[in-house]
Amino acid sequence: MTYELNGMTRETFIADKHIAAKAKQRPKADLADPRQIPAPIPGLIASIPVSVGHKVGKGDNLLMMEAMKMQTTVSAPMEGVVSEILVNLGDTVESKDLLIKLRA
Repeated sequence: MTYELNGMTRETFIADKHIAAKAKQRPKADLADPRQIPAPIPGLIASIPVSVGHKVGKGDNLLMMEAMKMQTTVSAPMEGVVSEILVNLGDTVESKDLLIKLRA
């Protein structure tokens, strides 16, 4: 806000407490558990070719991420079944955010 006081222009900032932060906190993956698939880099989820219940083998593509015009494929570290997908197409994630859970 800009105003004038005693002939001098002054500026002040007023915080609007009705505006909520839109940043979504995501759970972090347990790096010791190979069934929890973390984000290797911060980026945008570009494609998710699997769905819940989909059987995957070691090395199968689980999703594609995009960061700085480069694409990174996230692969399955082991055989299993996709039990939960915690991201959607177009979501922005940080490094080590939990993306997908597998079960044996």
